[in-house]
Amino acid sequence: MPTPSLTTLPIRRLTLRDLTACADLSEDRGWPREEHKWGFLLTAGRGYGIDAPDGGLAAACVVTLYGPHERPSLAALGMVLVAERHSRRGVGRHLMRHVLTTLGTIPMTLHATPYGRPLYEEFGFKVSGRAEMVMGNLVPPGGAPGVATRPATADDLTAVLRLDEEVFGTDRTHIVTRLPAFADQLRVAEENGRLIGYAAAWPNMDTHVVGPLIARDTQTAKALLASLAAHTDRPLRTDIDARHTDLLAWVKEHGLASVAFNDVMTHGITELPGDWTRRFAPVTVAAG
Repeated sequence: MPTPSLTTLPIRRLTLRDLTACADLSEDRGWPREEHKWGFLLTAGRGYGIDAPDGGLAAACVVTLYGPHERPSLAALGMVLVAERHSRRGVGRHLMRHVLTTLGTIPMTLHATPYGRPLYEEFGFKVSGRAEMVMGNLVPPGGAPGVATRPATADDLTAVLRLDEEVFGTDRTHIVTRLPAFADQLRVAEENGRLIGYAAAWPNMDTHVVGPLIARDTQTAKALLASLAAHTDRPLRTDIDARHTDLLAWVKEHGLASVAFNDVMTHGITELPGDWTRRFAPVTVAAG
């Protein structure tokens, strides 16, 4: 019997039962397994996958929707992966075509590696920004920080949600409310009793990924990063909007090094909603 073309195979929704297969797919492409992140994305978003005839997943991706449940205003596409043995056979296009058809007119965003960018451009995505991944052991300068930070409590949730929607540009309650369980640290910055920023650090293999990082200004972002670094022995990793040049210079002066760049791409909108001047890093590049 001839082997069926992967571009004719059905695409199905993924669930937590597919967690190991998703991690296997990541590992197949030379990525970390990132099971903790996959679990978060598969529960907070919608996973799509193609079962390979020879077992496992031939391809997968995750879509995270934001805004009103009945009328989402933004979709983030991430973790677009094709198994090495099935690459360059049209399966990535097959999956992308299905996702775009499913989402219809909902505006979309994604972070593209140089390898993936040509495929997204075929489907009309355009570059609207850039993010720089930095990683290392952050050693802030001595002295008292200029901005007060502390661990977040349940009483902060309403203020955190209000600030997040204002800065992100649309509602992502289903993401923010998962952060206390997903992250090892969730800290807030405040001034005169008013919340002016917040950040999380979540475990990913041997690092702590900082995201989201929402702050009134660069000084607040520095204070949040310093407070997260002070409470972990792991290296920090984060993806900072390249327009925040002052923060990038500061983290590089104090122990973090540039690892990679991703293009921020959009479809159906020319730029992301919200206030980029206070949005320093995403929860994860896979979810925006």
